Amino acid sequence: MDTRTRAITIHASSDLQELLIAQLSELGFDGFEQTDSILIAYIEEAAYKEFDLQLILNQHGITSSESILEKTNWNAVWESNFQPIQIGNRLGVRAHFHPPIPGVEQEIIITPKMSFGTGHHATTSLVIEMMFAINLQNHSLLDFGTGTGILAILGKMLGAKPILAVDNDDWCIENAIENCKVNQASEIEVILSDRPLPCRNFDTILANINRHILLEHLPALVNQLNEGGQLIISGLLIDDEVELEVFCNSLGLLTIYKAEKNGWIALRFRLPIAI
Repeated sequence: MDTRTRAITIHASSDLQELLIAQLSELGFDGFEQTDSILIAYIEEAAYKEFDLQLILNQHGITSSESILEKTNWNAVWESNFQPIQIGNRLGVRAHFHPPIPGVEQEIIITPKMSFGTGHHATTSLVIEMMFAINLQNHSLLDFGTGTGILAILGKMLGAKPILAVDNDDWCIENAIENCKVNQASEIEVILSDRPLPCRNFDTILANINRHILLEHLPALVNQLNEGGQLIISGLLIDDEVELEVFCNSLGLLTIYKAEKNGWIALRFRLPIAI
């Protein structure tokens, strides 16, 4: 088995890089390094498909250069580039090797292991801001596609309980469990699954995943939402807004709020109480 990694260097603006990361992640790229004008994307050699990469690059009129790397400790590489973030005065997100962030009400410590969801990406910060805007006290919460577990952990800090965090990736599950322990949130139930679990209902559901997976699982997620409950979805580009809103409305959800950042959107819906 080929254990080498292919590194793809792409010259692209910072705004375009966010879109490229979303598209390349769907091709199996699982590590990224960013500067203001360069994106380096990493993929295991066995999973690399040049044709699929070229389709994306041609779509944006950009080119790339490539190199082959021997087996590398990508966690150490990613860790060295992880920087703390601050969302207003409400939340700071840092790694265990960073000093505490002054002047914030809440702080989450995320061990950077290349799982999605550190707060850096626009979709994660959009969902975080929406969570601060609603009352989660004693609300049951589902975080579908939990990644690092950051949203589930924030839910616990905001008083939600019980909390279920679900992801379809073994690495994410391991990382989320570790992050829950570090943040004194071990009561969060973390489960490996590629679909919503039946016979569980929640007051609030979060789904910060990609469009394709959302469209596949939204009917099941809505079936798990209690009357009067709220659904927050993201992982979506602005171009996805109309399709997703119409689809959610067709499932009986009412649109409550929309937010946009760097070309990405988050949508918040409520399931009406039956009269």
